Amino acid sequence: MTLLNDHLKKTFGCKVYKIALNGGFTCPNRDGTLDTRGCIFCSKGGSGEFAEAPSLSITEQIERGKQCVAKKIKDGKYIAYFQAFTGTYAPVERLEKLYLEAINHPDIAAMSVATRPDCLSDSVLALLDKCNKIKPVWVELGLQTIHEKTAEYIRRGYALPVYDEAVNKLRERNLEVITHIILGLPGESTEDMVDTVKYVCAHGTTGIKLQLLHILKDTDLEKEYNEGRVTPLTEDEYINVLKQCVSVIPDDVVIHRLTGDGDKKLLVAPLWSADKKHVWNRIQRELFVY
Repeated sequence: MTLLNDHLKKTFGCKVYKIALNGGFTCPNRDGTLDTRGCIFCSKGGSGEFAEAPSLSITEQIERGKQCVAKKIKDGKYIAYFQAFTGTYAPVERLEKLYLEAINHPDIAAMSVATRPDCLSDSVLALLDKCNKIKPVWVELGLQTIHEKTAEYIRRGYALPVYDEAVNKLRERNLEVITHIILGLPGESTEDMVDTVKYVCAHGTTGIKLQLLHILKDTDLEKEYNEGRVTPLTEDEYINVLKQCVSVIPDDVVIHRLTGDGDKKLLVAPLWSADKKHVWNRIQRELFVY
C-alpha cells in the first residue's frame, strides 16, 4: 500500500500540503452544455467548499492557504490544487494565466487539477504538458464509477470510454492521473465498487481517491434521501468496503484518499463521517499493518 504522504516525502523530501484554489470555473453539467443541475451529489460550490474565494488572485489564494497551515508546516512545500468545479473548463488563454501563476510560485512544488475526462481538449492537454515541464502536474479525473447504470443515475454525463481515452492521452504526455471514486453510490454492491477500483488500476491511473458518498444540503441526492430512497453506508459498512477496495490496489498506484471531508455546515448524512479523527484512527487500526 502506497499512501500519499509517504509518496510526497519520498518525491519532495519534506512535508507537503495541498492548497485548494478556486479558478472561478463552472461545469458543462451546470452551464447547460450537458445539463443545468450538476451531478446528483454535487454541492453548489462544486466540491470547492474548502477552497479560497475566486475573487482573489491565484497568488493571494496561495498566500492565504499557506497562512492556514502555517502552524503545521515549517520549511515545507505546497501543491496548488484547482479543486472547485471543472478545472479545465475555460478558454485555454485564461487557463494558461491561472496555471502559470500557480506553478511558478516559488513555494509551489506541484500542481493538481480536478476536472472531467470530457473537458480535455488538445489545446488544454498541450497546456498541461507545458506546465508539467516546469513542475509536476497531476490531473484528477472524476469517474466515480465504471457502471453505466449508476453513471446515468448520478448524471455524470459521459460514457466510460471517454475516461479511458482521457487517461491514455494524459499518460502519453507523462502526466500523473488520479482517479476519483465514490463508495456507497445507491444501488451498487461491494463487488461493484471493488470492480471499479480494479478497472481503474488496470487502465493507467497512477493515483486513486476513495471517497465516502456524502449527502449534502441543497442537492438532488438530499431530496432522495429525505424521501427514503437513499441509505448511506454505516461506518462498519464503509470500513468493510474500504478494506476490500484497498486489497486490490497495486503498490505502484498511490492512494491519495481513503475517506473524505464533507463540509459540516452542509453535511446531512452520514453524520458519523463528521468525526474525522475517529474515522481516520479506525482506518489506521483496521487497514494498516505495522
